[in-house]
Amino acid sequence: MSTAQPPTDRPDTADVLVVGAGPAGSAAAAHAAAAGFDVVLADAAVFPRDKTCGDGLTPRAVAEMATLGLDGLLADRPRLNGLELHGWGRAVYVPWPSGRFPGYGSAVARLELDDAIRELAVARGARMVSGAKAVDVEMDGDRLSAVAFATADGPHTIRAREVIVADGVRSGLGKLLGRQWHRDTAYGVAARAYVPSTRADATLMGSHLELRGPDDTLLPGYGWVFPLGAVDSGPMTAVARPKGHGLLNIGVGALATSKRPAHMALRPVLEHYARMVGDEWQIAGDPVRIASALLPMGGAVSGVAGRNWMLIGDAAACVNPLNGEGIDYGLETARLAVARLGAGDHTDAWHATLVEHYGLAFSAARRLAGLLTMPQTVPILGRPGIRSQRLMSLVVRVMGNLITPEDTDLVARAWRSAGRVSTKVDDVPPFA
Repeated sequence: MSTAQPPTDRPDTADVLVVGAGPAGSAAAAHAAAAGFDVVLADAAVFPRDKTCGDGLTPRAVAEMATLGLDGLLADRPRLNGLELHGWGRAVYVPWPSGRFPGYGSAVARLELDDAIRELAVARGARMVSGAKAVDVEMDGDRLSAVAFATADGPHTIRAREVIVADGVRSGLGKLLGRQWHRDTAYGVAARAYVPSTRADATLMGSHLELRGPDDTLLPGYGWVFPLGAVDSGPMTAVARPKGHGLLNIGVGALATSKRPAHMALRPVLEHYARMVGDEWQIAGDPVRIASALLPMGGAVSGVAGRNWMLIGDAAACVNPLNGEGIDYGLETARLAVARLGAGDHTDAWHATLVEHYGLAFSAARRLAGLLTMPQTVPILGRPGIRSQRLMSLVVRVMGNLITPEDTDLVARAWRSAGRVSTKVDDVPPFA
């Protein structure tokens, strides 16, 4: 595991500058370095550092970890074969669908996952600049020629031929380049914490589709429980727990739009949810390290590329509108962006790539998520759904981002048809 000291290297030029060392940025740096580019990876934080996240890896994310060369990291992590969905007095277990992707997911705390991907990038030759916050840009016509950073040692500028922007949901660098977030589409608010449990080695994820607050008010969101295993090494061992207990990531998320904002205090909702599932998950302590986040989702941003720069991952709002999951999209867009390096003007081509891969699904999911921001629609859709194993399998397939353009079955065709209809009536199409 890396130390908490920033490196002394202060590179000022690169073929490829990647700003942001989360899963998307570090994966991009790793792929680019492996392809022979001179890569600088910069982040405002000093690693290891934490991020608000459910820590869950879908089968699609597991597949991307293998493509990246980090499948070994998951060897001693939980192998999560499916989800147990709860709501309206019922519970149904749904295994992950088999097909192109592995039939299982996993979970790794972001404190460890992000650092592992970052270390892979460095091992492949990327130069890391920690504690460097992007604060300004230099343009040469329509080209981004340099990024200015604020560091503990003073201002520092890095010039690069191409820039990959992976600085997260708020994307300060993206804003400097003209990125705009459209809040009239569905976005998410979420909070997570860690709790000790003797069920941390469970082989399933827990999810409650009927989320209620401490006053029993039905909320437009859901709760989750992701087992992290024993956590016998790494920085997560600092989280106190009784002997023989591992850790669970437990959290709550809610959907909102600018017209229907989520007016809720997340901390008491999360604490109430932890008490609600305490016996079921054998929780042996109060939630700790509670953190929250705001999530642009479903490609609800414009200005995702310029002549020699691209936004990826959370910065491009590549987050599932139905569950807030973004790691698989981050890893995928990293790989796709690196494949474009050296291919000419990215402005239209990268936008087209994002639309091709995610546009239809994001549009349909955003529309459905918009309906779910109205609490009264949640039981209308959820109560009959939880009674059908087949319907819940469909929900898991959609929420897990497991429908690909290559799929030709009825469910895949219907989902793409819904996306095509949705995009025709979108006020703001994904990435537009």
